[in-house]
Amino acid sequence: MRHVHIPVQRVAGAARTPAVPARGLRDKARWYLPAAVAADLIGAGVPVGLVFEAAQQARPLFCALGAALAWTGVQLMRRRYAGRALGESRGVLPVVHDWLILIGVLAVARVITGENTPRLSALGALVPALLVTVACHKLTYRHLSAARREAQAVSRVLVVGEPDSAESVIGHLAARTDHPYVVVGVVPVGPGGLDSGVPVAARLGSATAQSPNGDSAAVLGAVAAHRADLVLVAPGARLAGERLRRISWALHDAGLELAVFPGLVEVSVKRLETLSAGGLAILRVAPPVSRGMQPLLKSVLDRAGAALGLVLLSPAFLAMVLAIRCGSRGPAFYRQRRIGRDGVPFVMWKFRTMVADADALKAELSGANENDGLMFKMRRDPRVTRVGRLLRRTSMDELPQLINVVAGNMSLVGPRPPLPEEVAEYDEVELRRLAVRPGMTGLWQISGRSDLSWDETIQLDLQYVDNWSFTSDVDVMGRTLRAVVDGRGAY
Repeated sequence: MRHVHIPVQRVAGAARTPAVPARGLRDKARWYLPAAVAADLIGAGVPVGLVFEAAQQARPLFCALGAALAWTGVQLMRRRYAGRALGESRGVLPVVHDWLILIGVLAVARVITGENTPRLSALGALVPALLVTVACHKLTYRHLSAARREAQAVSRVLVVGEPDSAESVIGHLAARTDHPYVVVGVVPVGPGGLDSGVPVAARLGSATAQSPNGDSAAVLGAVAAHRADLVLVAPGARLAGERLRRISWALHDAGLELAVFPGLVEVSVKRLETLSAGGLAILRVAPPVSRGMQPLLKSVLDRAGAALGLVLLSPAFLAMVLAIRCGSRGPAFYRQRRIGRDGVPFVMWKFRTMVADADALKAELSGANENDGLMFKMRRDPRVTRVGRLLRRTSMDELPQLINVVAGNMSLVGPRPPLPEEVAEYDEVELRRLAVRPGMTGLWQISGRSDLSWDETIQLDLQYVDNWSFTSDVDVMGRTLRAVVDGRGAY
């Protein structure tokens, strides 16, 4: 399948393979914790103190201290200061969730203490706490991401499994940098070669009835030799049941961590549930959300948000229409046939960014296509006008798609709307991206847009189709603003 295959040859030279001994997760930058605590104390305490002083509250210092301690207390109870959480990407929504808990805590404290500052003023004084905490998270996440690109502040992983399964796990981990794991060794189970370039630390026999002490000793020796922090097991017919159980005993007795890869890829943890039946550990995978309150909320947000956007942006629309018409010959709007949900075609609206006969010129430029898949993309497309280049850089050429959202052909968030000729080449896996309405923005836009390969685009679209939720849509819309400002991949 084209969208998930990762050539093993890439793994040997992948950036995730450390050139120097990698440091463990415990070696994240020491300033993360004091920076997070200081940001929470100052972000909550100082604004509350200033607002309550201005409102002539009798005890502004006491209220400021209470707000600061309450905010850090909420963060502490939610385990935001744990080593595993510091610096990791959480998005804005979890911080908002914590902030709402803070409001509830302080509302109770307000009733108990009889504090009488106007409610709106008190609520406004808490907004900086939310903003400062989000800013601190962004700062630490960027620093941690840069460190991990240099194989620092990572968790050293030893992979144990049958050769094919182990290679698959190594390939997936090596192809991405949005996780803390770097593979430092592999323990294959049974015969078979490995082409990843990762050192073979030991090898377990293929028979399932191996000596328990022999298996455990081999894995523990490999952990010690490669200073692994985590053993990641890819179970198979040769490594399951009692054999895996005994290895886990040995690892846990030695104070080492064990993780098991269930064979699933791109499944959100929100859809996973652990169960136990007759002593068996079972992983339940919930189906993608397709009915109920969340799709209804998405539909309401789409229609209402798009209608409001059309009203508020109407002066900007007029200015862009005039600029396009004055900049080149032809209509201001460009209509194109696209394929929507369940393969139903529709007409998509955009501001025209190319010369009027751009479609006729496309065939002449086919040899200059810079995309490795079915999409046509050129970084310096000669058909793009001067005004069009600015519109594309700022993504304002996409704004007329609000009309499509109001009409129900598109959503605010979803996969990229494909062309009919692209869909004609889809395989059965790629067709799954048509299971939801296409969107004005989505994971593809906040992850690089035209800089993405075809495989990466399809992977992101399928990830969205399987794991979308109303809250994730809100998060994507918030991150879209930063992607538009950044402009990376917009051409």
